Amino acid sequence: MKVLIIIPAYNEAQNIEKTVKDVTKNTDYDYIVINDCSKDNTKEVCERNNFNMLSLPINYGLTSGIQLGMKYAYKNNYDVAIQFDGDGQHQAKYLKDLVKEIEKNNADIVIGSRFATEKKPLTARMLGSRIITLFIKLTTGKTIKDTTSGMRAYNKKAIWEFIRNTSLTPEPDTLVYMIKKGLNVKEVQVEMKEREFGTSYLTPIKSMKYMINMIFSIVFIRAITRKNI
Repeated sequence: MKVLIIIPAYNEAQNIEKTVKDVTKNTDYDYIVINDCSKDNTKEVCERNNFNMLSLPINYGLTSGIQLGMKYAYKNNYDVAIQFDGDGQHQAKYLKDLVKEIEKNNADIVIGSRFATEKKPLTARMLGSRIITLFIKLTTGKTIKDTTSGMRAYNKKAIWEFIRNTSLTPEPDTLVYMIKKGLNVKEVQVEMKEREFGTSYLTPIKSMKYMINMIFSIVFIRAITRKNI
């Protein structure tokens, strides 16, 4: 099975080398770094290490980076594309578990989930994730325990959905869209590390806005789907 790891990176000069080497050490999968016009020397670090990289001319954001990665996967006939964050929080040792779920258990999308089989202490961010989980359950009947995980594997069918619908994002509302399209979404347990360098763009206020936007988007997708039935 031909697998591509898509590594979006924005200002990850301190993390990207370790992230890519984690992937190459633990798997024999291909990878592509999507440098989203980083303001630091992320690009230079990748070039110095001869990493496979595509660089965007301006900062388009995560969605455009993932879309570019999906187009690359589709064009080069990959069977599976996996989103894998460039900040060092994801661990490459779990990548084969995601691929195995697609190979053996007929999954179309596999989420590397922090909560698939384990419970974690409740934080403000986790509370928001659980609320999104509830709305996905109400609109699709499907329980997804880790809706905001950035580690996701997509098979060819799911990759094609990104190609035919360029409005899709690597966010929870896209999971609703995929489920409504009949795709099978599963989760496997993973552990994620704390970010070593840099800071997350999600402040408490941004996290709240994100949750509200996701809820509205999930409800909107549900309304559009019902209208088109």
